[in-house]
Amino acid sequence: MTSEPEVPLNRTPTLTDVAKLAGVSVATASKAINGRGEVRATTRVRVLEAAELLSFAPNALARGLLSGRTGTVGLLTSDLEGRFSIPILMGAEDAFGAGQVSVFLCDARGDAIREKHHVHALLSRRVDGLIVVGSRTDPRPPLAGNIPVPVVYVYAPSANPADVSITVDNVGGGRLAIEHLLACGRRNIAHITGEAGFQAARDRAEGAAAALAGAGLHLVGDRPYFGSWDESWGRAAARMVVEQHPEVDAIFCGSDQIARGVLETLRDLGRDVPQTMSVIGFDNWEAIAAHSRPRLTSIDMNLKHLGAVAGQRLFAAIDGAVPTSEEFPSRVVMRESTLPVG
Repeated sequence: MTSEPEVPLNRTPTLTDVAKLAGVSVATASKAINGRGEVRATTRVRVLEAAELLSFAPNALARGLLSGRTGTVGLLTSDLEGRFSIPILMGAEDAFGAGQVSVFLCDARGDAIREKHHVHALLSRRVDGLIVVGSRTDPRPPLAGNIPVPVVYVYAPSANPADVSITVDNVGGGRLAIEHLLACGRRNIAHITGEAGFQAARDRAEGAAAALAGAGLHLVGDRPYFGSWDESWGRAAARMVVEQHPEVDAIFCGSDQIARGVLETLRDLGRDVPQTMSVIGFDNWEAIAAHSRPRLTSIDMNLKHLGAVAGQRLFAAIDGAVPTSEEFPSRVVMRESTLPVG
């Protein structure tokens, strides 16, 4: 190896520079740096020392073309500003970071034409795989066209059962909420939730009704109170429930936003939470749950973990494995809005 590197200060060193400094051919330098076995150990050491001396960084795309991979992944979301997509993306990026993978993030905003454009752009960049993040739990159409790389859907499953989808068990989440209220000693439980057109609302209501039926009980009002996902519906529905059914002693809310409205109305009506009433939300949205009065017990869907699993499954698929769809349980995060009776 020559003693001094001869690379102009204003130019990034190349593989040719490394080969010249190490006294080998460009082909040999490439084999040594890429870990291929047709190079003597002493030659490999000499090449790597030359690369370090020159601060040479192999071009990731060029190395990828040799191996058939580029070390990049596409993340496609329908709602980048959404409550649910951000923690999922954080979990997925954690998984990507552990594998030193670069990420291209695209927001389709729920528009099929924009989504198709983003998919085309990502594939033109030769990404190794795609993760598609939904903004609601309803099954969504699979990506259009012939997708030549692995795809993993998360939160919103693909409508094609052959695709890999990582989802939350919302039925189980509804059941878990009611079981917690029953364990607190509550028996007259109402369910105030969002729009019936959302799969999440229907699934959570199904789980709630099943848990009550298992205890020989039924929902106050004999039905879920479907409405919207906001605080104003929570306030209006809570007043209606209490006035029509004064015996109510607990309310399971389909979202934390609804729950905050419920808590406000119960406070206005003189209902003491958690002494005479219990309230549980869904989502464990820290900005709401941890700052409500009282602080809100909520069902946590473990969205960051969901994203991390999606990233891991995509890695497995890129490596040639055949991962399967999975549905993960939620958990109760207990705060002051639910306490055992007595």
